[in-house]
Amino acid sequence: MAKATESFVCQSCGAAYRKWQGRCDACGGWNTILEEAPKVAVPKGLSAGKGKAIGFASLSSQPDKVVRTTSGINEFDRVLGGGLVPGSAILIGGDPGIGKSTILLQAVAQLARRGTTALYVSGEEAVAQIGLRAQRLGLADAPVMLSAANSLRDILAGIDQAMAQAKGGPAVIVIDSIQTIFADNIESAPGTVNQVRACAHELVRVAKQSNAAVFLVGHVTKDGQIAGPRVVEHMVDTVLYFEGERGHQFRILRAVKNRFGATDEIGVFSMTDGGLAEVANPSALFLGRSEAGKADPVAGSAIFAGMEGTRPLLVEIQALVAPSPLATPRRTVVGWDSGRLAMVLAVLDARCGLRYSGCDVYLNVAGGLRVVEPAADLAVAAALLSALADTPAPERTVFFGEASLAGEVRPVSQSESRLKEAAKLGFSHAVMPAGAKTKVKDIGTSELMRLNELVELFPAARAAAKRANAGRGGANWTGQTPGEED
Repeated sequence: MAKATESFVCQSCGAAYRKWQGRCDACGGWNTILEEAPKVAVPKGLSAGKGKAIGFASLSSQPDKVVRTTSGINEFDRVLGGGLVPGSAILIGGDPGIGKSTILLQAVAQLARRGTTALYVSGEEAVAQIGLRAQRLGLADAPVMLSAANSLRDILAGIDQAMAQAKGGPAVIVIDSIQTIFADNIESAPGTVNQVRACAHELVRVAKQSNAAVFLVGHVTKDGQIAGPRVVEHMVDTVLYFEGERGHQFRILRAVKNRFGATDEIGVFSMTDGGLAEVANPSALFLGRSEAGKADPVAGSAIFAGMEGTRPLLVEIQALVAPSPLATPRRTVVGWDSGRLAMVLAVLDARCGLRYSGCDVYLNVAGGLRVVEPAADLAVAAALLSALADTPAPERTVFFGEASLAGEVRPVSQSESRLKEAAKLGFSHAVMPAGAKTKVKDIGTSELMRLNELVELFPAARAAAKRANAGRGGANWTGQTPGEED
């Protein structure tokens, strides 16, 4: 008989240990390791037994085009790759109160109004509470079938009954949330690794067999990662993250995994009294007061022409440089990678001769957006130069380009899309890498400043600082040729 082996599993990351310990070595969590049911070793020779032969099909026999079901919420469909794919499993995570349940309720209500069979199962709220939220959102008339349950066995039986009563056609199922569902054949609390893994596996199986799109809402840890084992993210077809700060009105829906569409695609929503509303022009939202022609420029601000998936997006990068009384100056970053900021500061120090060692440096991406694209290096460097020289960057100008450790400005992709978005919002100048290729000649910008090295920004900034100290101020510090000084 096979011998049972003890297993201790971290409930935060899923790491397994042979004995209990107070701290998980994988994720660093304390008191997260619990004993789970012993696993029975697989007997030798099991693979030699006869099983049911599986069938195979050729690639040519597969359908050429997948018929998607659109929800009517353009930003939501955009992130999914154009709509819902039948039989897909979608995991959506986000901070508490960010709007996960709200956006899903709005989406399934729109789908139900279009004839889709919509099932909404909540393990956190009662049916009456969901109904109150639907009334507030103006969705009470939508034919969505609601239920409140936590038992996986009961949920699967209810889904089978509802699908049998339906007349066929597309269907969508929402499970809110996967951490509150439990399987009664597993001896552990809801939300543990075994429970989340088993329940997710069964619900993904339902999606594939019934050809229904299944949404799984997932809680997140304090680090922003979806709680539970990472294997759940491997099971599903699409992983969405809902981002945003509670102090800001907008929310960002980001796709980090999508088997049926592009990754890193985003949808922008605004939180209102009537739910989440789509933002038609997110660039204007993130620019704020620095939008072209809206306000006088300030020192330490530069406009970055970035890309989020296939969408061009203009964002304001703000920098503040102040003398520091500390032996180790502060480096505070909001919305960008702190390691990337340290690299840009080191390049400006070693290649451009600028000294930030005795100053506190604060960097902020306006609007609460998080930028992960390396193309923001040039905009960050421009904001830091502007802050150090205490002179505004040129008006109606965008920046994009990647900085290398050698001080070079490397080209980035989709330069034309960035320039077209800038021209659409009234920006007439662009500072970009010299190696960037633009096939379209008339892109709406009247002047392009192409840089080979990051040091080419420095002489103009130094000359502008001299003029500012002399009382003349207000210089366009990128307008001079490299090396020119007063």
